[in-house]
Amino acid sequence: MKKWNLVALAAALVLAACSNSTTGGLSFSLTARKAGAPLPAAAFSGAAGVPSVTTTGDSTVITLGNDSVIVRSAELVLRKVELKRSDVASCDAVQGNGDCEEFETGATLVSLPLGSAAIAQQVSVNAPPGTYDALEFEIHKPSSGDDAAFIAANPDFANISIRVTGTYSQAGTRSDFVFTSEVDQSQESSLVPPITVTEGQSVNVTLRVDISGWFLNDTKTALVDPASANGGQPNQGIVANNIQASFKAFEDDNHDGLED
Repeated sequence: MKKWNLVALAAALVLAACSNSTTGGLSFSLTARKAGAPLPAAAFSGAAGVPSVTTTGDSTVITLGNDSVIVRSAELVLRKVELKRSDVASCDAVQGNGDCEEFETGATLVSLPLGSAAIAQQVSVNAPPGTYDALEFEIHKPSSGDDAAFIAANPDFANISIRVTGTYSQAGTRSDFVFTSEVDQSQESSLVPPITVTEGQSVNVTLRVDISGWFLNDTKTALVDPASANGGQPNQGIVANNIQASFKAFEDDNHDGLED
């Protein structure tokens, strides 16, 4: 299977920019770090009842009580990643887009940085100076038609938007799992405070995908077997909702995976 990582976005990324503007720099990164976490090394957790997360090697271990989920890979298909401007209503069309406020990609397979990797390598583009207040994107389930080339290169992702592999341990009993999802959902994450791109300066926006809560049960009191959230299984809807609530975008100019 041909696998794209975030670097491949550089070739696919198209910035719709006002034709006469001078530009600043804008980069886009991904992290799976839990909000407020220390640098990857030891375990970190929130209040009682919140999963603890241990980053070790190339894996991320999520623990709650006597149960744990070891995540060894987490891949998502993203599409139409768009950074929206708040200070311009409209401008002349470029590349037939009709909107200079956004940048976007076609279907792209990205791997979340796990273990000791705090952040995925960023992609840099030129951007019109201005104020940006939201990041929009789609968690995308590739299908035929426009996605034919993507599916040919990534056949395991035909009608699949998310794939996670690892090991689930319940009270000491371990089992390997492959979790897949057909989530096909537009997402918007507000940038609070908004970010400002100025001529000749660079700004980085990081999208956090907090996987620590993906496999919580409906009361957020225990971990479920990720395999029990596959299509047609009892926890499918619960985990799908957890995933859709796990995204947050923020300014991260020092590229540490935490809000500046």
